[in-house]
Amino acid sequence: MSEDTDHQFWYNMRTGAVEQGMQSPSTDRVGPFATRDEALHALEKLRANSAKWAADEAENDR
Repeated sequence: MSEDTDHQFWYNMRTGAVEQGMQSPSTDRVGPFATRDEALHALEKLRANSAKWAADEAENDR
């Protein structure tokens, strides 16, 4: 499967910048996201996912 990474967006965790294409090293970025706005809200999505996974794990430990 080939993806057009030049037209995807990434959130740079080190700088806080949204980048189009894979500009930064993979250790510094999360994504890909379809839109610049989605990448801009990457941290919110990551926090929400982490909270959901923690709640699911706690439920499974009961």
